[in-house]
Amino acid sequence: MPTIRCVSCRQAYPAQGLPHVCPACGGVFDFDGPPLFDPAQVDPRQPGVWRYRAAFDLFEGAPVVTLGEGQTPLVWVQKDGRSIGLKLESLNPTGSYKDRGTAVLVSQLRARGAESAVEDSSGNAGASFAAYAARAGMKGRVFVPASASGPKRIQIEAYGAELAAVAGPRSAAAAAVMEEVRAGAVYASHAYLPFGLSGIATIAFEIWETLGGAPGTVVAPAGHGGLLLGLVRGFAALEQAGLIARAPFYVGVQAAACAPMAEAFAQGLRQPAAAAENATLAEGVRVTQPVRAAALLHEIPPGKGLFTAVPEADILPAAQALNRQGIYVEPTSALVWAALSQMPVKLPEPVILILTGNGLKYIPTAK
Repeated sequence: MPTIRCVSCRQAYPAQGLPHVCPACGGVFDFDGPPLFDPAQVDPRQPGVWRYRAAFDLFEGAPVVTLGEGQTPLVWVQKDGRSIGLKLESLNPTGSYKDRGTAVLVSQLRARGAESAVEDSSGNAGASFAAYAARAGMKGRVFVPASASGPKRIQIEAYGAELAAVAGPRSAAAAAVMEEVRAGAVYASHAYLPFGLSGIATIAFEIWETLGGAPGTVVAPAGHGGLLLGLVRGFAALEQAGLIARAPFYVGVQAAACAPMAEAFAQGLRQPAAAAENATLAEGVRVTQPVRAAALLHEIPPGKGLFTAVPEADILPAAQALNRQGIYVEPTSALVWAALSQMPVKLPEPVILILTGNGLKYIPTAK
């Protein structure tokens, strides 16, 4: 199995505790390779993503924490004469793809004895953490920007977590949670802790099972980059196992208002500079310093994929276009549909779009 190591000093993840960064140097933790996937070890008796438990690098004694996440539909629609596949991650238990990673993350927290934890989020990760913490019998406190969509804030409190709404942008919520962490709280960070990447990789496994092979292209929103990196690692696992001949072409989509990875990719950089934190309807990708950016820019070099930024004026029309086809998504999800109209290259087919969050989480501004 791959090992979790600091990307800077290569120190292995500690055998005790739950640090979110390397205690030795402050570096980011990540797996040193893709998960190991063996179709013979897929257990259909297990719920949701836990069918793939053999591919997760779990701590000893990690419990199954589940709300039935995963096994989401792949539906097909027409756009400009092409069939486009939509992976409806918006239909996970709390309404976003985050549930796949959170199920594994909370399992790991419980394996190390955590009874409470804090998290920061633009909304979806916080709602997911609140739900799975409740499922696991944990107490949670979630920091969100005060501007986070009302339904997400309501959802977090409904699950029993304490909501801390922080004035200012997304980065202000991240700064506020660190005060709790410095005071000794366990940080259930979906961005920094790499545990959830294994859960997200199951999207790739499901697409492979449905198609009987790899898609030509996978298009996904990119905030901190965990979704796209999980997909990359999942298809790498399939390729490593000899189950697909090659990985798909990847497209990471950001909002033009806050697009550090798209800007870095366009400039040929391996690490993005901090981007402006301008307001955007796509609040889920409003991240100025993505934790997984360096890994993504390394694992998706030119020729293997690209990053693009969608103008703000194109986001809501894209959501409305999906709505008119019976697919109700929040604006962050709609980025991938808008991106199809601005591709600089012909995308290998079939093209699969990852729709990340449910439209019920978003309240449109009154006209």
